[in-house]
Parts: sequence; C-alpha cells; structure tokens
Amino acid sequence: MNNEQHTTIPAAENPDVFTGLKLGPPKHTAAGVAAVMISLRHILHETGLWRGVKGLNKMNQKDGFDCPSCAWPDPDDERSSIGEYCENGAKALAEEATQKKLDAGFFSKNAVADLAALSDYEIGRKGRIAAPMYLPAGGTHYQPISWEQAFAKIAAALHSLASPDEAVFYTSGRTSNEAAFLYQLFVRAYGTNNLPDCSNMCHESSGVALTESLGIGKGSVTLEDIYEAEVIIILGQNPGTNHPRMLTALQKAKANGACIISINPIPEAGLMGFNNPQTVKGILGMSAPLTDIFLQVKINGDLPLLQAIECLLLQEEMKEPGTVFDHDFIQNHTEQFEAFKQHLLQQNITQLLAASGIDATDIQPAVQVLRSKKKIIACWAMGLTQHKNAVDGIKEIVNLLLLKGSIGIPGAGTCPVRGHSNVQGDRTMGIYEKPSEKFLDALARNFHFDPPQQHGYDVVECIKAMHNGNAKLFFAMGGNFLSATPDTVYTAEALRKCDMTVQVSTKLNRSHLVHGKEALILPTLGRSDKDESNGKEQFVSCENSMGVIQQSKGPLKPVSDQLLSEPVIVCRLAKATLQNKYGINWDQYEKDYDLIRDEIERTIPGFDQYNERVRKPGGFYLPNCNREGNFDTQTGKALFNIARCETLQLQKDELLMMTIRSHDQFNTTIYGLDDRYRGIYNERRVIMMNQADMNERNLQSGAVVDIYNNSDGVERVAHKFIVVPYPIPKGCAATYFPETNVLVPINSVAAKSNTPVSKAVVITVSSVA
Repeated sequence: MNNEQHTTIPAAENPDVFTGLKLGPPKHTAAGVAAVMISLRHILHETGLWRGVKGLNKMNQKDGFDCPSCAWPDPDDERSSIGEYCENGAKALAEEATQKKLDAGFFSKNAVADLAALSDYEIGRKGRIAAPMYLPAGGTHYQPISWEQAFAKIAAALHSLASPDEAVFYTSGRTSNEAAFLYQLFVRAYGTNNLPDCSNMCHESSGVALTESLGIGKGSVTLEDIYEAEVIIILGQNPGTNHPRMLTALQKAKANGACIISINPIPEAGLMGFNNPQTVKGILGMSAPLTDIFLQVKINGDLPLLQAIECLLLQEEMKEPGTVFDHDFIQNHTEQFEAFKQHLLQQNITQLLAASGIDATDIQPAVQVLRSKKKIIACWAMGLTQHKNAVDGIKEIVNLLLLKGSIGIPGAGTCPVRGHSNVQGDRTMGIYEKPSEKFLDALARNFHFDPPQQHGYDVVECIKAMHNGNAKLFFAMGGNFLSATPDTVYTAEALRKCDMTVQVSTKLNRSHLVHGKEALILPTLGRSDKDESNGKEQFVSCENSMGVIQQSKGPLKPVSDQLLSEPVIVCRLAKATLQNKYGINWDQYEKDYDLIRDEIERTIPGFDQYNERVRKPGGFYLPNCNREGNFDTQTGKALFNIARCETLQLQKDELLMMTIRSHDQFNTTIYGLDDRYRGIYNERRVIMMNQADMNERNLQSGAVVDIYNNSDGVERVAHKFIVVPYPIPKGCAATYFPETNVLVPINSVAAKSNTPVSKAVVITVSSVA
C-alpha cells in the first residue's frame, strides 16, 4: 500500500469496534486494595512474577531506577520497604518490562497499514521492539536493518539537507540527563537549535510564567515543604490518576494540620479521598479525606477565581491593615504592587465569580482560610497550562503567593507538578529551542565550536515547518509524537511530507505507522533494563519535579541483545554524522557515562562534583533561587502581574471541551479501557457532558455523537463518541486524549508559551443516526 493511504485516526472511527460501555457511580476515594490488585494483574500478565517483583522492588529506591511514569519526587529520608510506587508506576513497569517482543518476523507478517488500523491501546499491547527496523520509500512492511546501516542512512539523509535547520530533533521526557546532554550537543554541533520537546505541550506555560515573575522556571518547594504547609491549593490537577504518589504527601500534610483547597472542573476521586494501601485503615477501606474546600470552576475559570479571591483578601486587608498581606515581603522583595492593587480595586467581583462559575457564598471559606495563613503552597498541572491565558493564569497564582509572602519560606511556594519523569531534567540539560547565550557560550568554550544562535522550532512550529516543507527530517528521542500533538490530521500530513522519520523507542506506537517517505525505528533500553557498556554496568540520572538529581540503574535483563541505550545511540549517530568534527570524544562517552557527567559538570551550573554526589543515596538538590528567598529577575525582585479576564462567549450550540486522561493511561500510553474512578468502563470514545446540556440537545445517556471543531475555517471531526452524563459545569465537556486531539487546532496556542490549547476547545456535537 502507498504511504499516503495509511490510516491516520484509530480504528475506533468504525462504530462496530465499540467495546461495550459500562457505567457506574464515580468514586470518592483513590487507591486502596483495588489499586494493588490491578497493579499485580498487570505485572503478572506482562512480566511474570519473578521479573515483575524484581523490578518493583527496585523502582524509586535509592539503589534502583527512576519510575518511567510521572516526575513526583521520592522521599529524601527512608523509602517504603513495601514499595515506593503507585498503580500507574506498576502499570508503566509492566509495559516496559514485558517479555513480549517484536522481531523481524512480526514486522514481516504485519503490514504498516494493518497495524495503523488498530487503536492506540491495541498497538501498545504488542510488545517491545527487539531490533532496528527500516521502512523503505514505498514499502509496506518494516524490515530488519543493522545498527551500522541505520546510522549510515540517517547520516546520509542529514548530509543531504540544504541546511541543518531542515532537520527537527524532538525529545520525550523519559530521556535521561546523560542522553539529553549528548543529544543537544550532537544537534548543535550538527548546526541547529531545532530541539522541540514534550515540555512545549505541557509545562512550557509554567516555565515562562515563573521565569518572568520569579526568575526561575521551576517550582520552589520540596516534599518537606508539603508536609509543613498550612494551606495547599491544587489547581487543574488530578493527582489520583496523574501523580498518585502525591496522595501520600497530601495525607501527611493533612495529618499535620494542612487545609487543602481543590479547584477543578470535575470532582476527581484523587482530590477527595485516599485509601492508602500501605496502612491498615487503607486496606480496610477507611479512606482519609483530602480536600477541605472544593471549588468546581468552569473550564478556564481559574484566573477569574484567583482574582476574586485576591480582591476579597484586599478588602479584608483594608479593613485591618497589616493583618492579611505581608507588607515587609512586598516592599523588600517585589515590584509593581501598587499597580496591581489599583488593578484589583477596579475589578467587579460579581463578574469575576460569574466567569469562574463559583457562587459568592462558596468562595468565602477559601478566603477566610487564606486570610490568616502564610505557609501556602500552590500546586498545578495541565488544567492550567493548556489555555490561551495559561501564562497569565499561573502568574495569578504567583500574585497570590506574593501578597502573602509565601515564597522562600518553609512550607510555602510554587509547585508545578510535572508529568513525565525527566522532562524537567531534559530542559536543564539544554533540550530547548531557545537556549540562553550563557548556555551556548559554555558549549563553545568546552567543545570548541560555535553553536547556532538562531532560535529553533518548538513543537507547534516544527509541525508547521514539516507541513510547509521547511523541515524534511524528523528524529524523535522517545515519545509518541503523533498521538501527543494537536490537530492529528494536520500533524499526520506534516510527518508524511518528511523525507525521513526516525523514532528511538521501546515499544510500538502510532508514530511508527504514520511516517515519512523513509522510516526507521531504533529500539532502546528502558529505565528498568540493565545497561552494560564496554563490560561495565552503567547508570543514568534524572531530575524530579522538585529539582533533585538522583541516579537510575535498571536491574532487569533486556528482552533483546540488539537494544542500545540512548547515550550509545546518540554517540554512534554523532560519529556517523560528524565523523571527527570538533574533536568531541563520542567513543569515550558511550563507554563510560561518568565522562558525560564530567562534561555536564563543566557546562551547567549546579552540578559540582556530579559523579560523587549522584552516587550518594537520594542524590542532591540543584540550586533554586526562589527556595533561598531570591529572585533572579533583572531587578532582583519578584514581579506582580496585571492580567485582564477575557471570557469566551460561546454560541448557543457550542460547548467548551477539555481533553483529560483516563485512570488507565499515562500520557499517550493506554494501559486499559477502564476509568474506574469516574465510573466509566470498557470504552474510551466517550464525551462527558452536563445533564442540562444533554437535555437541551435531546441526548440520552449512551447516545452516539460526532464532535466538531471549526476553528480557522477548518472542519475537524472526531467520529462516533458515546455521551455520558457527568458532574461537569454546564457548557463544559470532557473527552480523553489522544482520541480527541484531532479537534485541537494547530493555531490555538497559549500566549508566550505557544503550548497547544487542549483544555479549552470549542466544539459542537451532532447525533449519529
């Protein structure tokens, strides 16, 4: 079959593949014995008992490996001997450590077009890729290729380009510090800053907002701060599904007296309660309540809600000056307070509350709690970062913390909760399309070449560049680019216009099946795999959400002897492409990762004595100016931000849709078809709607609809979704990604960060006869 005929969207476009939706009541607590049993079932099915237990016993332990799932930090002190992992971490290990493998025989029996007709869930269940594979131009099946031939083909393709800027080098958050550093070094030695990464699609907005306001694009708190906090505000985050180990930290904070305020369009189980399966009460189903105050905002109602809270706090401060705001902190450590104060005085609180979807009576408990407390932590995730006004929304969180003096003291600060387990570390290592002059100067000084100065493409820009022919080669260091990105049909067209696409992967995914004229799959080791190079057992390192660098060393025998680690892949590709250019010692780096860490230490501040400190149990913290009460802005002070609330006016038949994860997935990896916390089983093609919106459209539970978006004059459609009534605000809807990424317009992006707006998609629905 010709490449242009491959299926773009999952097979569930066909109504005959509906799997039999079952609905139950949403849960009010997360985890418990059910989580343990489901974890064990996944492990036993994929890895077998011994291999699975060996992996679990080393996951997130000080002498083990970093979970390939989320970036929530591990405790600094003792870690649980029962297990330092969650349900989704166990599922991630089961996926990665599976004993099912795809060799040349599998690919010879399965045409690309046939594999592309499967759902993302079915594709992911196939197993680990066991050898390098190549799809020639016009080919219908991947075929085996040697590593040397693969690197030679990629090098030849790179040399054939008119400019290095015609190549794009994407990075997934799973990539280790060592691999990421070598990768960006190779790419810049080749001659481009086209280094888009998954941060562009998730917490780019956080990085921009925090850097502009506070001088560092990372959160300021540690786990100890969580335990000490008096108030924890959780905005646009579902920890029970996306960061389950966070629940243990919240439970400990709650036991220490913290008040938890949750702000979200949906009352998620993991926000409400926690059955800790490592305690007797948790095993007995005696849940620990988490949220004290739940504010169910409309989609994108966070910013007006925060401004309403600030206005009410200002009113309290004006009644009793000096009792609400920390004026010493404001005067000594911030700028633009008076302008911000005047901005608040001009706001109409009634209008702000209407825009947020919260009643005046419901907001008062939160205001009264915040009025008298100073140790305040704000946690957020993609429910805030994937809006057009995301940067302003996050800056509004900062405004609230600055008013209270709640940055740079124990038990207080910013906590953007990252998704993938080394996405923050990759950015620290230089995976960024807009590198600083300081970073490029360090590369030039240490490696004796002139790095490119022109900024490269981010994710949205690289998709457009591929689509218009300005980028011709796409190389992905991990990830599932097509399923993670917006505007699926447009992105698929962009990838197919490339001369070559290359994927460094552990498992089969959709991005292998929607490809350029030529395509290569380079199989790599996973986190749990033992990495031996030159007769020496190697380890890599990762950075978690709170800036801790620690080693990661897999204990499991790889499923194939043809897998290479990511650092080795980069080194050999660099040698094939650059030869001896600039005298960079790629041969030595692939033999001894300590030498890579030596280069990181020479290049990036904060990594003094890297090899020594990373070997200490638990690793070490990177410097963080906010944590120390400093602000690395131009003035040395934190900046208040003035943002105007702009309410989106929907037409009568329109809804505002957000894409979310089910409990049976992590990012684009689908573990199963059950979203048990929300009571949705055995089906993913669902649209959660408010009952009133269903009534207005004469839709019954179980009705099948097509979902449309018509931004920029382009009709986008996600076919055949089942309507599910759900406690979501009127005018709002929710669907799972990646199934509805097809509806997210390529041009709908956040101001400044250019992050795709996946949490506020204007849609209409139409019944399917």
